[in-house]
Amino acid sequence: MRPLRLVAAALLLLVGLVWIGQGLNVIKGSAMTGSSFWAVAGVALLVVAGAIVLRERHLSPRS
Repeated sequence: MRPLRLVAAALLLLVGLVWIGQGLNVIKGSAMTGSSFWAVAGVALLVVAGAIVLRERHLSPRS
């Protein structure tokens, strides 16, 4: 697996979780708070992060 892509996937996962929290009004304190757009965008980032991890696992050589 390529470490840089896994780090990128982890960052996307974290940002996605924050966006979901802000969109669902769990994390307060920004203009994003309470906007369902950010919750949906966060879910999209989680999907992208998952796709990156699955692709990397598929491409990695089997031991």
